[in-house]
Amino acid sequence: MKDVPIIYEDDELVIVNKPCGLAVQGGAGISVCLIDVLEKQLGAKAYPVHRLDRDTAGLIIVAKSSKAAADLSDLVSGRALEKEYNAVCFGLPSPLSGVLKTDAGKAGREKPAETRYRVASSANGCALVSLTLITGRMHQIRMQLASAGTPIIADDKYGDFGKNRLIRSERGVRKLQLVSRSLGVPIQGKICRFEIPLPDHMLSCLESLGIHASA
Repeated sequence: MKDVPIIYEDDELVIVNKPCGLAVQGGAGISVCLIDVLEKQLGAKAYPVHRLDRDTAGLIIVAKSSKAAADLSDLVSGRALEKEYNAVCFGLPSPLSGVLKTDAGKAGREKPAETRYRVASSANGCALVSLTLITGRMHQIRMQLASAGTPIIADDKYGDFGKNRLIRSERGVRKLQLVSRSLGVPIQGKICRFEIPLPDHMLSCLESLGIHASA
């Protein structure tokens, strides 16, 4: 696999733009993962600091040592890391901005979760939504948007399977429409913000739906 784009690098960490479909770590049925790719790319060990779902694209922090990983993990658990996402959903959340407060997490072990959201643009019964994590539960954004009746397009776990089939056949949309778009990371005593453009598969989906890409 080709190299993963590195957005920022210092002695302790790298911030990379993970493509949709690449798992962060190895496991059953996974032949290649982000950590494998990065270790070859960097020529050194790599340690994930937080997670992104396999099908979620975007920014993720990877440490260069176990100590740096532990220090950065403390920042994540202490909510010092600012994480913003964009999603393309079926339907429009109501109201158009607010806080989602439904439980999220592993099945049977869900915990209270909060996500701020804002509808950035919409058309044809679908919306581009900007989201900021307040808590950090597993699958939080996917579960909360589904609970709100506005599931993420092409979500094969929590989404609307009938609508997913229709948009796949009519518009060719196959990939999960969710990206980790922006990170605010404490570096040397100040918050440094990193942001990436929407990935091509989301731009293509927005174009097919007639939704303005500005978020």
